[in-house]
Amino acid sequence: MTTEEMEHLPGSEIVLVGIADLRAGRPSVEASAVQSAATRLRRLGLDAPSSRGPVPASHELYLRLRDELGDRAHSRHNAILARVASFAGAAESARAR
Repeated sequence: MTTEEMEHLPGSEIVLVGIADLRAGRPSVEASAVQSAATRLRRLGLDAPSSRGPVPASHELYLRLRDELGDRAHSRHNAILARVASFAGAAESARAR
């Protein structure tokens, strides 16, 4: 699947930015989201490294969001992970065709 094709999938605004941030060594919400789903994204052929720190990527994502959003972090955390799962599911479906 090409980058152009991936840009049309739901959640691409998180996944593609997160991969670019990881490549550039930039810590971000999107990078943590990609690392949270790294195994599934790698199965799709994407360069999605796992978290190497002492804190699991999903927890790192939540902590980043909590710093930005305070009490609204939990719902945003769940929404971001749902978007990443939507991306992966759509990519898996497209790949199966």
